[in-house]
Amino acid sequence: MKERLRQAICAALETCFSNGTLGSGEIPTVVLEVPAHAEHGDFATNVAMTMARAEKKAPRKIAEAIVAALGGENDLWQKVEIAGPGFINFSLTRRCWYAVLDEIDEKQERFGLSTAGAGERVQVEFVSANPTGPLHIGHGRGAVVGDATAAILRAVGYDVQREYYVNDAGNQVVTLGRSIWLRLRELAGEAVDFPEDCYQGGYIRDLAIDLKASDSALLDLAEEEAIKKCSAFGVCQVLEWIGADLKLFGIHFDNWYSEQSLYDHNMVNTELAKLAAKGLSYEQDGALWFKTTEYGDDKDRVLIKSDGSPTYFASDVAYHMEKFERGFSRVIDVWGADHHGYVPRMKAVLAGLGHPPEDLEVLLIQMVNLLRDGQPFTMGKRSGNFITLREVIEEVGSDACRFFFLMRRSDSQLDFYLDLAKQQSSDNPVYYVQYAHARVCSINRNAKEVGVSPPARGEVAFDRLDRDDELALSKMLSRYPEVVEGAARHYEPHRIVFYLQELAAQFHSYYNRSKVLGDDREVSQARLYLVNCVRTVLANALTLLGVSAPETM
Repeated sequence: MKERLRQAICAALETCFSNGTLGSGEIPTVVLEVPAHAEHGDFATNVAMTMARAEKKAPRKIAEAIVAALGGENDLWQKVEIAGPGFINFSLTRRCWYAVLDEIDEKQERFGLSTAGAGERVQVEFVSANPTGPLHIGHGRGAVVGDATAAILRAVGYDVQREYYVNDAGNQVVTLGRSIWLRLRELAGEAVDFPEDCYQGGYIRDLAIDLKASDSALLDLAEEEAIKKCSAFGVCQVLEWIGADLKLFGIHFDNWYSEQSLYDHNMVNTELAKLAAKGLSYEQDGALWFKTTEYGDDKDRVLIKSDGSPTYFASDVAYHMEKFERGFSRVIDVWGADHHGYVPRMKAVLAGLGHPPEDLEVLLIQMVNLLRDGQPFTMGKRSGNFITLREVIEEVGSDACRFFFLMRRSDSQLDFYLDLAKQQSSDNPVYYVQYAHARVCSINRNAKEVGVSPPARGEVAFDRLDRDDELALSKMLSRYPEVVEGAARHYEPHRIVFYLQELAAQFHSYYNRSKVLGDDREVSQARLYLVNCVRTVLANALTLLGVSAPETM
């Protein structure tokens, strides 16, 4: 409807230009907004004010010309008014709003999908936790934000790939191997002074026990060789844990990309050579630096340390350039908020090597405060004092976990109340939304028992939907496609959550005030048609978030 209205305004402007009422001949961008006050109509545009300078006329005069060209009432609007300095307010017809229900009934699970992305190839890289221990709830929030963002982008027509970057090279892998090696020696009865910089969690001992059972001769090897074997075993085993946890969480990756492969294929040296050829790197104090300050970073960054070892930044340079070489036109990284300082230097890399910095979008994920009985848990991976993602999923379920992680903007801190997530009441946001879907399913079962079926499209007596809350529900349903496109454009899946909560609230309120199945069969059928459209949109939106839409609760 919004697009139909925009096209009508553009046609009116063409008429004004052709009959000489207006003279610039250039149609500006027509922006339609929902007025803050319902009495001002359903939509408003300020197009007359944006044209004032080019037309050299008062905005109200321009608005009067546009309204005259629009004509009187039709099947789209019932009233058009000029307000204030030149706003044009539109009140649409009830029939127009109810036409949305027919669109929903026709499209079903396709309602809300679009082709706005036009098949553009986009990669979303998320989680990418070091394979040095189990996932914790901080990883879980990033996992859900990345997964939902990818789903929403795909829903609006982008060609999306989900990728996990495996940090299987570098000091953290050596530290994992050394941690397992020391626990192995403890298991053999040796008194070991366990360093603070090793991984402290109980899972290290579990890994050592498993490795001892599979390779009893490991203790006979030289320490350096033994640690390498411990590292390889640990990375492999931890990745299995991570994969299992993500599967439990309903998350699938199209590709797992190994950091070590960048070195195996000499890609790090290849990309660093490109920087050198462009004069973007230099040597100082025995180290190799990238001139990131030339592209807005606050200081230059080290690529190769003075001891000859590469920094994480060096492999990240190669990795991100390789993404674009694979044909992605846009890359989205989901990182922890503690990596915010890393964003300018990665954008500097793109700029230096010829890619628009805006081709890289970084979503920062703030911390999750997990609370039980109002008391917070303290998490720290190295100390071993952390709550794993699997523990939370097993306690509250994947649906509640995913929904709660998406209830706030990803760059704002989140308090996760375990007790609330488990409640089966309207106080629990995910239960409240899912119950709305289950409630419509229950209405359908009752309707079948009393012999009332939803009418076929084109046979609905929309004039029997004469209540204001029925019109309000139709208006809310019509917003869904725009909400999805907005969530995709801004990479903000929490917009879907907000919409779901608002839609569920309107439906529950309507249900509590109205009897869907009553004595009047025609009214019952019209209301059944309406609530089933609510059910469809609830299911579609929940699916984008990776949350189930149960039929019974």
